[in-house]
Amino acid sequence: MRRPPAASTFSYSFGPGPVTPAIKALMAANVVAFLLALVAPAMTLYLGLRPASVLQNLYVWQLVTYMFLHAGVFHLLFNMLALWMFGVELERMWGSRYFTKFYLVAGGGAALTTLLLSLTPLPFADTLYGSLTVGASGAVYGVLLAYALYFPHRPIYLYFVFPIPARYFVLIIGAISLLASMGGQGGGIAHTTHLGGLLAAYLYLRGGRTHLLADVKYRYLKWRINRMRRRFDVYSGGRADDVNRRVH
Repeated sequence: MRRPPAASTFSYSFGPGPVTPAIKALMAANVVAFLLALVAPAMTLYLGLRPASVLQNLYVWQLVTYMFLHAGVFHLLFNMLALWMFGVELERMWGSRYFTKFYLVAGGGAALTTLLLSLTPLPFADTLYGSLTVGASGAVYGVLLAYALYFPHRPIYLYFVFPIPARYFVLIIGAISLLASMGGQGGGIAHTTHLGGLLAAYLYLRGGRTHLLADVKYRYLKWRINRMRRRFDVYSGGRADDVNRRVH
């Protein structure tokens, strides 16, 4: 009797895995808000972030609602893709409640940065004061910063081609946003909001329960130890589960 061919055991995966609960809820909220804005475009003017409206009309809810609106399908798609790729591991590590809080703080801090910069004497402040900002980019930049701090050596493919360690990737996009904001709002992108998301995320993590500085110091010392081991051909001995492992 002929035996049927064995099932293939080959498998592959893309990305960090299944969508986690908080990220799933955030994605759903962004998609619903995008569809509603297509039906009622006026809601973008009412819920998008416009510093003049916040300060003159006290539309304070715009500091939060702006991050759930998007200027187009690709704007929404890329933000949600980045949220999934870099946020899933953070939510698994932190828990859904803390991740959601962090996400909102990063996005809200980005909005506050935009608001404050619009009141400064900087060259682009007048334009920023009356401009409309929408999108989750500020919050997503905060997520990317946290990812780079916890997984600094993970490769991120710039333009889907060039692999760059996460920590350098964040430095590059931060520098790009800084230079772009100094020259004004290029291409309709709120670079000041991107910078605000990075700054708010860093300050929140530094003062939060994650003990960021201690964690970074630990990872740096671990990297130094591993580097010295490779340099002097030091290898860990014993079994992997042996609590009395020796170094020789």
